[in-house]
Amino acid sequence: MSDGYIRLIPTDQRWQPSPEAAAAAMSYVVQLFSGPQDDVEEVETEFYDEVTLIDAGDNTTGITCSNCSGDIHVGWFFDLIEEKGEAFGNLDFEVPCCETVVALDSLRFDWPVGFARFEICAMNPSRAKYELDDEELAEVAELVGHPVTQILAHY
Repeated sequence: MSDGYIRLIPTDQRWQPSPEAAAAAMSYVVQLFSGPQDDVEEVETEFYDEVTLIDAGDNTTGITCSNCSGDIHVGWFFDLIEEKGEAFGNLDFEVPCCETVVALDSLRFDWPVGFARFEICAMNPSRAKYELDDEELAEVAELVGHPVTQILAHY
């Protein structure tokens, strides 16, 4: 069986909220999936020591280079993650298309990915409108104290 996730991360990859703010935002996200036809298997927060890849899982099928606009095979990216892990002290790597060093967060992915030291993750959520809308994202941002974006992942 596969799993779907809504992963909410700050727009500043190094920023982290207070534990209290994270708990308040997590409670709000739980409430978003509490209607009569809604469900979520689990909602949790995660604080990372280093900037960590927040990927889209199987949703990622294409990557374009930010330097030369060439296609980068997703296998290269997944091999890099397997070799280096998901935590990064440095996001600069040589890409295979033009052999130039670029920051991973500057690559263009067909499904958004991100890099962060904090996330709120909703596992297997379901409701009439799956992803969070702008108003809901703004409320999460207000609760954590920083703008957030969402990554939709499938594994």
